[in-house]
Amino acid sequence: MSNEIRLVTGELPPDALRRRVDPASLPFETTADVPPGRGTIGQPRAIDAITFGLEIRATGYNIYVSGQPGSGRETSIIDMLAEFAPRMPTPDDWAYVHNFEDSDRPTAIRLPAGRGTTLAADMQRFVADAQREIPRAFDSEDYARRQRNALSAVGQRRDQLFEELQQFAATNSFTIQMTPTGIATIPVANDQPLSNEAYAQLPEDERKAIDERGQLVQEQLGSTMRKARELDREAGERVSELNREVALFAIGPLLDELRERYHDYREVLHFIDQVQEDVLTHYAEFRPAEQQQSADPAQQVQAARRVEFAARYNVNVLIDNGGTHGAPVVSERNPSYYNLIGRMEYRSLFGSMVTDFREIKPGALHRANGGFLVLHITDILRQPFAWDALKRALVGKEIRIEHMGEQTSMVPTATLRPEPIPLDIKVILIGTSLLYQTLYATDEEFAELFKVKAEFAPDMQWDDQNTTDYVAFISRQIRDNGLRHFDRSAVARVLEYSARLREDQRKLSTRMQDIANVITEASYWAGNAGHEIVTVDDVAQAILQKIHRANLIEERVQERLIDGTIDVETDGSRVGQINGLSVISIGDYTFGQPSRISARVALGSGDIDSIEREINQSGPSHGKGFLILSGYLRGQYGKKAPLAIRATITFEQSYNGVDGDSASSTELYALLSAIGEIPLRQDIAVTGSVDQYGTVQAVGGVTDKIEGFFKVCQARGLTGQQGVIVPATNVPSLMLFPEVVEAVEAGQFHIWAVQSIDEGIELLTGLPAGEMDADGNYPPESVHGKVAARLEEYAMQAQAFSAQRQAASPDGHGEPTPAPLDTKSQAL
Repeated sequence: MSNEIRLVTGELPPDALRRRVDPASLPFETTADVPPGRGTIGQPRAIDAITFGLEIRATGYNIYVSGQPGSGRETSIIDMLAEFAPRMPTPDDWAYVHNFEDSDRPTAIRLPAGRGTTLAADMQRFVADAQREIPRAFDSEDYARRQRNALSAVGQRRDQLFEELQQFAATNSFTIQMTPTGIATIPVANDQPLSNEAYAQLPEDERKAIDERGQLVQEQLGSTMRKARELDREAGERVSELNREVALFAIGPLLDELRERYHDYREVLHFIDQVQEDVLTHYAEFRPAEQQQSADPAQQVQAARRVEFAARYNVNVLIDNGGTHGAPVVSERNPSYYNLIGRMEYRSLFGSMVTDFREIKPGALHRANGGFLVLHITDILRQPFAWDALKRALVGKEIRIEHMGEQTSMVPTATLRPEPIPLDIKVILIGTSLLYQTLYATDEEFAELFKVKAEFAPDMQWDDQNTTDYVAFISRQIRDNGLRHFDRSAVARVLEYSARLREDQRKLSTRMQDIANVITEASYWAGNAGHEIVTVDDVAQAILQKIHRANLIEERVQERLIDGTIDVETDGSRVGQINGLSVISIGDYTFGQPSRISARVALGSGDIDSIEREINQSGPSHGKGFLILSGYLRGQYGKKAPLAIRATITFEQSYNGVDGDSASSTELYALLSAIGEIPLRQDIAVTGSVDQYGTVQAVGGVTDKIEGFFKVCQARGLTGQQGVIVPATNVPSLMLFPEVVEAVEAGQFHIWAVQSIDEGIELLTGLPAGEMDADGNYPPESVHGKVAARLEEYAMQAQAFSAQRQAASPDGHGEPTPAPLDTKSQAL
C-alpha cells in the first residue's frame, strides 16, 4: 500500500479528498483468518523508553508515560509489566509487631515471601499453647510443693525472729501483743500486763526504768519488723522466681521451637526474646479457660482484658507475598494520602477508641514494594497531600505511615509512629504531555524522580507493516470481546476511519480506544441487521450512529444556518464579505461551521482593527494572525504611499471567543475586497492562515470545516458552483466522508487548494491577481491593481483633507485654536 500523497493545487480531484483502501489488497477474507495481535502497535519510541525505564534500576528512573487518553497507554504498560514482572525476584513479606520497649513505635519485621503468615500462625499457636500450659503448670502438685518449700523456710525464720523478740521483751519485763491497730509492747508486773492506772501509781524512778526498758523493746521490735519485711520480700522474690521458673518451664520449649524455626532471622529472634521476657513478667495474665468463660460480668470484662493483653504477641502481616510470582504490579485509581502510604485504624474497646500495631493497614506503596506502582497523575494531583507523600517516599526511600493531621496541625498529637519500611519501587505515572511540561517546569523534584519519559504518539505511519498490525489489533479486539468477525471491506473502512480520526492520509490514529469502540458497535449493528459477518455497511452505520448520538448541537446550528437565523450566503457575490470556516469542539465531538466575515474601510492612518480583539473576545493566536495580515498589506501596498485607511473586520453573529489564525487568509480576502470594492463569491468558503508574504499555510480541522459548509449547501441545494478553498499543504489532511467525495465526483461541489493569496483571490473574484512590474505598478484591471489604486485615492484624500484642515487653522500649522474658556467655565 503506497504511502505517497501527491500534493496538488487548483481544483482537487476526488481521489485527493480521501485515501481509500481497496479491500482486495487485504490478504484475508475475514478477520477469522488473521491471528490476533499482542502488544502495542505503532509506538516503537514509547515502547523502547518503557523497556529502558523498567530495566534500569538506578535511583530516580521512574517513568512518566505521556499521551492522549484512549491511546493505549495504560493497556501497554499493563501488558509489558505482565511480561516483565514475573521475571523479577519476589519481594519479601513485611509485618508489624508490638514493641515491648516503646509501645507507640511498632516494630517492622522483614521475612521471605510467605514466611510472614507462617510467623503470624506460629505466634497465634504459641499464645494458645501458653494459655493452656502456664495454668497447667501452676495447678500442678510440683508447683504447690515447691511453693510450700520456698515459703516454709522463710516462715520458720520469721517465726524465730518473733520468738526472739518475745524473749527479749520478757527479759525486759515486757510482752508483745497483736492488736487491730498493729503490734503493741506492754510492760509486765508479776507476770501480768501492767495497766495504765497501775503504771501511773508507780514511783517515778520505777516508771523511768520501765520507759527505758520499753525503749529497748521498741528498738528491738523495729529491728525485728524490718527483718520480717525483708523476709517477706525474700518470700515474694522466691515465689516470683519460682513462678518465672514454672512459667519458663511451660513456655520454654514452645519458644525454643520458634527460635529453631526462625534461627536465620535476627529480628524475629529479638522479638521472641522480648515475648519470653514479657510473658514471664505477666504470667498472671494467663488464666484457665473456665475462668475466662464465667457468667459474672466483671469476670467477663477481666477475661476480655486478658484476651486483649494476649493479642500483643500476635503478628500483623502487612504484606504477604506468599502467592506472588515475581514482582507485584499495583494499579491504584484512587491514590489518596492513606491509600498510598497506609493508615492506622481505630477500634472500640470498653467504650473508647484505641489503636495499636494490629490496626496498621498497608497502602499501595506497601503492596507494590519491590515491584511496580501504576498511577494516573490527574488522580493523585486531585488528592490532598498525596503528591507530596509520594515524592517524600521516593526521595527518602522509605514508607512512613503518618496521620494526615500531622501535616497541618500546629499542636503535636499522641499517636502511633510505626517504624518506616524501606522502599524499593518503580512508579509509573500516566498523564498528558501538558501535565508533564507543567510539572517539569514547576516542581523541582519531578525531574529528579521521573527521569524516563515515554511519549505515546497520536498516530503511526500508514504503511504495510502498521496496516498488518492494525488488522491484527482488530482481530484481537474481536476475539477478546466475543464479537462478530469483520470481512475485509469492513476492515478497510475501519482503516479509513482511523485515518480520518487523525486527519491525515499518511497516518493511522493511535486512539485505540475509539477504534475499539467502533469495532464493538459495528458488531452490534451487524447483529441488528442479521449479519453473521460485519460488513462495510455495518461499520458505516456504527460511525453514523456514533455521530448521531453526539451532534445535537451541530444540528441546531445547521437549522439556524439553513433558515437564515445565522446569516451565511451560499450564492451570489458581495463586496467586503466572505464565508470563513471554524471548528467547534463539544467534548468528544467536533464539527465545522461557516461564519460570515465582513470588512469595512474608511479614511484613516493605517489602522486595521479586529472587533473581536478590541472587545477582548479573541485569543493571542488570532491577534498574531491579524498582525500578520497587517504586515502583508504594508509590504504589498505601502511602498509608494502610506496606508491612509482605517479598516474593521469581524465575525458577524459570533458571540463566543475566537482564537487561532486559521481565518487570517479569509480576513485578508475580505479586506482586499472592501478596499478595492471587488465582489467576492459567496458560494465559496475559505480557510487557511497566511504569512506576511501572502503564502497560505496549513490549518487544523480542515476536514470538519469542508463538511460543515457542504452540509449547509446540501440543505439549501447544491448548485454545482459551491465549494471550499483550502491550503495546498492541507491536502494530505483530507479524509472526507464518502457523500462529499461523491458530490465532487458528480460536479456538484468543488474543493480548491491554493498556495498563495493570489491563487485564492483569483478564484473568489474571477479577476487576475496581477503581478508587479519593474516600476512597482500592478495591471489596473487586476485585483492588486484595483486595491493599489483605491489605496492611492485614500492617500490623496487624506493628504487633501490634511491640507484643508491646516489651511483652516488660524496659525496655518494645524487645527483651529479653540477659544479660551471663561473663568466660570474653567472653574466648573
